[in-house]
Amino acid sequence: MHAVVLVGGFGTRLRPLTLATPKPLLPIANLPLLERLMASLARGGVTDAVLSLGFKPEPFLLAFPSNVCAGVRLTYAVEDRPLDTAGAIGFAARQADIHKRGETFIVANGDVLTDLDIAALIKFHKSTGAQATIHLTPVEDPSQYGVVETDPQGRVLRFVEKPSPGETTSRNVNGGTYIFESSALERMPGVAPMSIERETFPDLVKDGQLFGYATPDYWIDAGRPDTYVRANIELLQRESIHEVEAISKGAQIAKSATMSHSVVGQNCKVGENCQIVRSVLLAGAIIDEGAVVVDSAVMGHVGSFARVNSCLIGIDGEIRSGAVLRDAKVPDAS
Repeated sequence: MHAVVLVGGFGTRLRPLTLATPKPLLPIANLPLLERLMASLARGGVTDAVLSLGFKPEPFLLAFPSNVCAGVRLTYAVEDRPLDTAGAIGFAARQADIHKRGETFIVANGDVLTDLDIAALIKFHKSTGAQATIHLTPVEDPSQYGVVETDPQGRVLRFVEKPSPGETTSRNVNGGTYIFESSALERMPGVAPMSIERETFPDLVKDGQLFGYATPDYWIDAGRPDTYVRANIELLQRESIHEVEAISKGAQIAKSATMSHSVVGQNCKVGENCQIVRSVLLAGAIIDEGAVVVDSAVMGHVGSFARVNSCLIGIDGEIRSGAVLRDAKVPDAS
């Protein structure tokens, strides 16, 4: 089975981290997000994936020189201009000749980390006879999302964008994993920008060809600063079902340093009496003596006795000794 994986964004929300590393290659508990996604797809029967990119694939070729990730063969579809979601799917699927095979295929959002049973999603989709199925996930506060309403059989009735209180009883939102029949590609030509949320899905709903499959499985959009850090920490708590390395074997951590619910990457250095709390230290980060890092992701250098809270520190980020930062991006690349 083939998959189209949407990784074409520029990672703006996670800058400055993504200035050095494409978002899909940022680590989640010391394994690239893309590799965790591919492992999930492979368990569901995916053998080949085309990565839909808005930029050159060189970082991915360096990361996966054999063009294989978690046992899945990789190819690349590079847009020469932004095509939006449905445009990107149509373009990438045709680059991989999915339209010629007449097969069911999967589309996955590269920002999402989930324990979704892909095989179960496919089985449900096949049972409906529809052109497309969306994975739905429940959220506590649907007012910040586009909510999906379905009938008892799962057929999608409508989308309600950022509903006000009482406007809908549904708490299910688009989980970013879809199953399509190749015939659905007729609705996604892939030659011009087209939105799957605003154009393709409403078109499918009108024709009764879109179903939703709701599950309570773990799900998180790891593409924001707060959720990127949270995805790392929450994965540590679920290590029984995932390959997890909280502290890389190549890291150097002083004995007097305190580590709490944190991830430390290759070649990191953590000095004496440091406190690292609910944070991610990416490969090569340096934390000097007495520094405190809380709810942050760090690639660069935090000076001695500095205090960093809810920050993103890029590879060129230098936090001077004794500085106090909160809710900052260094360098500011927004």
